[in-house]
Amino acid sequence: MGVGLARQATPLFSVQNFQEPESTMFKVRYSYLAQQFADPEPIFAELKKLVLSGDFTLGKVVGEFERKFADLIGVKHAIGVGSGTDALKLPLRALEIGHGDEVITAANTFIATVGAIAETGARPVLVDCDDSFCIDVAQVEAAITPRTKAIMPVQLTGEVTNMTELMKIAEKHGLPVVEDACQGILSEYDGKRSGTWGSAAGFSLHPLKNLNVWGDGGVVVTNDDAIDARLRLIRNHGMKNRDEISILGHNSRLDSVQAVVGNWLIGETHDITNKRIANGAYYDAGLGKISGIRLPPRRPNVKRVFHLYMVFAKDRDALYQYCLDRGVEAKVHYPIPLYQQEGLRPLGYPPGHFPVTDRHAALVISFPVDQHITRAQQDYVIEVVSDFYSKK
Repeated sequence: MGVGLARQATPLFSVQNFQEPESTMFKVRYSYLAQQFADPEPIFAELKKLVLSGDFTLGKVVGEFERKFADLIGVKHAIGVGSGTDALKLPLRALEIGHGDEVITAANTFIATVGAIAETGARPVLVDCDDSFCIDVAQVEAAITPRTKAIMPVQLTGEVTNMTELMKIAEKHGLPVVEDACQGILSEYDGKRSGTWGSAAGFSLHPLKNLNVWGDGGVVVTNDDAIDARLRLIRNHGMKNRDEISILGHNSRLDSVQAVVGNWLIGETHDITNKRIANGAYYDAGLGKISGIRLPPRRPNVKRVFHLYMVFAKDRDALYQYCLDRGVEAKVHYPIPLYQQEGLRPLGYPPGHFPVTDRHAALVISFPVDQHITRAQQDYVIEVVSDFYSKK
């Protein structure tokens, strides 16, 4: 995309100008990391073993984590890489996608999705979302051109794209699908797990993901032996062995240190997921009764895992400030539509081109839904939201 630094863009939404209280003032905090890692001693003990072994680069613990992750998702191969962004970029490289190619993805997503496509040299082609927060599959086929070389659906918030219909379109046009499942670990559509639909999928281990480590990390999964072999070359400089270079690759290896953390936590992933699902259902029951709040569609054939809990809110900006003022650390994902960001102007999409994405930017609000939040905290969130609308 080749855009240098430029003047700071004027914020499109006033929510950017709000002043959040100090984190100690929040009755309901957003980040749960201090609770999740309140007792790090067991991890430190494993890290000490790693230090004594000196096995820091693609060490034994990385292979152990990869096997556990593959079993968790239900695939043949898992390849640990340096970040969730790399977990999206490297499978595109493995599919030999690059300059002059196009990759279709969702207009409403985190920058890493579009950034990963752009890093290959390919052009991101955006398609509007629907109220599930995922790409509107009904609009995908119209975006396909002779230059289209892949489709990258995004399982945003822990929701899932209509993968059944998307795969039909992909197969009709002979296009590989690389899932952005960074927010969707253990989510499912029609009983089939995210990460198992296409040629490959990328997952993130970022600290705020449902399965997380102590920094950046990512995993690519695939059932394709050839893609697996090529990815293992690409992530490690293209090195066939210590002395032979097969291809020009990247330096994107999952650190052994992060694999230690991942191995410590991965056994809890199903329990974490179930707690988040239960917390999401509790919010639905309480917030769904409040005039001014609209729940997203809860499709019965989707297992959503609530990386984020988002609803549509009337007078969202005012509600957001009201929550902050009363100690509820709400968030907005995302107040400026991605395609309207200054750094994406070279894509050429004018304001208003993606009306659903625009509407979401103006209406959505996120509340803490993690596995450590208490029912009392959730009740307080519901009470604060209810109080806001009762004063209208």
